[in-house]
Parts: sequence; structure tokens; C-alpha cells
Amino acid sequence: MKLLHIDSSILGAGSASRRLTSEIVSRWRSDYPGLEVRYTDLCAQELPHFSSKSLAAQPNEERARDAATLADFLAADVIVIGAPMYNFSIPSQLKAWIDRVTVAGKTFRYTEAGPQGLAGGKEVIVAISRGGVYAPNGPGEFAESYLKFLFGFLGIDSVTFVRAEGLALSPEHRRTGINSALAAIGGIAPQQGQAQDGSAHDVPGPDGPAHQGPAIPRAA
Repeated sequence: MKLLHIDSSILGAGSASRRLTSEIVSRWRSDYPGLEVRYTDLCAQELPHFSSKSLAAQPNEERARDAATLADFLAADVIVIGAPMYNFSIPSQLKAWIDRVTVAGKTFRYTEAGPQGLAGGKEVIVAISRGGVYAPNGPGEFAESYLKFLFGFLGIDSVTFVRAEGLALSPEHRRTGINSALAAIGGIAPQQGQAQDGSAHDVPGPDGPAHQGPAIPRAA
């Protein structure tokens, strides 16, 4: 079994999302001793953002890196992603990775009946960290909802979210949010190819009112 571990926080060792993905991967390693893990740090090894040059002939090195990024995604049975919320959405580094794995003819295709995902059979676990507390699908939340739609578009039905919320509200909120997320991770049994309830599954963070302020980087 192959697991692809991706971090995208810009905060390095101080990142909450990195702490959560590390814990998730550690539990998978414990349950699957033969697990093959591929790690990608999108901040240490940034992918170039899409531009007019991306549509033209690419240098061999860049073309090879894009191909390797897609190959790692296609080969993975399980994908663990650290996705902090910055200014209501995902980090641009993570978006650059998404642009390399969302490829017509490879991970989805267009048919007469509409688009069809080609990347099914994988399990995705996303560690979301954010400074505020957001109601599911509430105003101002464009990170989790975007990722849920994206992976569904690619044909991946097993998507689990672990949330650490309220991290920027106070030191106590931060401790509570991270501890709640770690406890939620402890309740996730690795079930490759199927979410806990057979569909996309959300693991709630600490209770709290919807917070409309931006999730600033220091919280994630």
C-alpha cells in the first residue's frame, strides 16, 4: 500500500496542520507496517504556479517534475494532506499541486453525460487548520468545501476532514482546537478505499459560532 503525504503550510515546525498530518501518517504506519510513504513539502519544494509559460513548451526539468507529481498522485492508495486556511482558502502552493494532478484524460474526462472522475479507489484525509471557527459550508469557508468538490470531481468518494479550528482566537482556543483534532484522529480507523460512513466524512472541531474573520497564517 502506498501513502502520499503532503504538507503545504508556510510555518514549518510551528504549523498545526503539519503536526496533524504527521500524527495521521504515524497511525497509518503503525497499522500498516509495510506502508510505503512518499512525502512532499510544497513549501520546501514549491511547484511553479500556472502561467503563460506553463502552456508553452516547458524545460525538461519542469516537465519531468510535473510528470512525477502526477505519477505520485496516481500511484497512491491513500493521500494525507495538510491544508491550512489562509484568507478563506487553501495555500497557493497547494493550488499549484492541484493544477498538476487535475489533468483531463488522466484524472478526469469529459463525456456526453458530463465530466467523469478517473482517480477513484483512493482514500483522502485532509487536516484543515484555521484561525476562526466556521460552520460547515458557511459564509467565508472556501477551503474545505473546495477540496471536497475537487476530489469528488476526480472520482474520489472517500474524503475525511479533520479540523483544528479557532487557533488564532487565543492561546487556550489554540490548545483546545489542536487537542480536539488530535482526539478526532484517534477515532479514525484506516479503511483504505472507504470513508467511515461509506461517503465523504467530516470530523468536527471544537464547537463555536461561525467566525467571519480571515484565518491568518500564524494559526496554521
